Amino acid sequence: MSRTITQAPQTAVTTTTAGTPAAIEARTVRKVRARIIPLVFILFVIAVLDRNNIGFAALTMNKELAISSEQFGFVAGIFFIGYFIFEIPSNLLLHRIGARIWIARILITWGIITVLSGFAQSVHQLYAARFLLGVAEAGYFPGIVLYLTYWFRQSHLAQTVALFLTANPVANIIGAPFSGVILDRIHWFGLSSWRWLLILEGLPAIVGGALTYFLLPSRPAEASFLTDEEKGWITTELSREEQAKVASGRITLGQALIHRQVWHLTAIYFAAMFANWSMVFWLPQLLKNISGQFSNTTVGMLVTIPYLVGLPVMILVGRSSDRRLERRYHAALPLAVGAASLMLLGTTASDSVLYSVALWSLVASAIFSLWGPFWSLPTEFLTGSSAAAGIALINCFGNIGGFVGPYAMGAISKRTGSFHAALVVTGISLLISASLILALRKPSAGSLSRS
Repeated sequence: MSRTITQAPQTAVTTTTAGTPAAIEARTVRKVRARIIPLVFILFVIAVLDRNNIGFAALTMNKELAISSEQFGFVAGIFFIGYFIFEIPSNLLLHRIGARIWIARILITWGIITVLSGFAQSVHQLYAARFLLGVAEAGYFPGIVLYLTYWFRQSHLAQTVALFLTANPVANIIGAPFSGVILDRIHWFGLSSWRWLLILEGLPAIVGGALTYFLLPSRPAEASFLTDEEKGWITTELSREEQAKVASGRITLGQALIHRQVWHLTAIYFAAMFANWSMVFWLPQLLKNISGQFSNTTVGMLVTIPYLVGLPVMILVGRSSDRRLERRYHAALPLAVGAASLMLLGTTASDSVLYSVALWSLVASAIFSLWGPFWSLPTEFLTGSSAAAGIALINCFGNIGGFVGPYAMGAISKRTGSFHAALVVTGISLLISASLILALRKPSAGSLSRS
């Protein structure tokens, strides 16, 4: 009898502990992160490879097709014009149709276009291919950010977005040496290596699109890996947060598109993306220029270093931002360091590979640190279709910086004969972004209802 009496309270205590809100939250968040984040992470790695590989292709492509630095800047940047035009409609369709179907469509179409771009015969055909790639991929990144808000509360969002966005540096860590090896070693069937680079790196998107259709649940209600209790917890908590936003002043879809806070965030993102995409598309050529006769494979290894450094930094900043529920300083202070690093790159005449890679590592860390805290800001006051439209607006207008930055780098370098002035201009853009973040104020209930 004593044995029975001893065991009964232990069972009761275990059941009670497992059913507490804290235990349900910990278990649910752990399950969702384990099931959702790896899949969207892999998909974003594929996206980054397909978007960025033109920077490595340029190491041999520009000479073969007689592409000037200014023309290459346009090749790299025109992607964002197509992206800009179709991004908001794409994000609204994702919200209406469902993430599983729409994200699968995006992946398959951009994979096909990437493969076809490997057969371009002139710079004008590359212009068309890159524009269509932007059209195909439009809505993908803001769609994933929106999708994550269907699963995670605000207190988990910055770290979750940071974990998802680690795909960006990881894609470059994997893709840079892989791209360098392709450029040096693969010339199958008489096709140039840069063509194989685009073809081989486009195929995973097609496969990823098919896997997405079968593996990605659109909403928690479709998640077979969650219990009913866990699905209920997510639904209840997200509903509570949404009601709090409504109590502060509901923002309709139309209001989101003209809301001053949304446009303030757009300006921040534009200035940051000016620098980000300048780095992504031009870094291989910049390091090739100062590394002398290094092979493309070696250049690829050098390019990975800034991304390797930036990867843990962005995770730590995102975690710290969530722990303190503070966004502005976590985003602005790293950008100020990045701005200073770019200006040093632009004003210091040095042929030291070590010096350049060290400064580029600071730049990469600064830009990557922005993403977790930054993408938690719109969802503090937007919800539902207004969040879909607002996030898409910020990303599509902000990413026009992805057109202006790379094109400005090419145009300025062509006119001045070096990249120094262009790097200073890029540093100024990061400084502007940091200043705008510090000027940002959390909307009050009154301002939300008036906007």
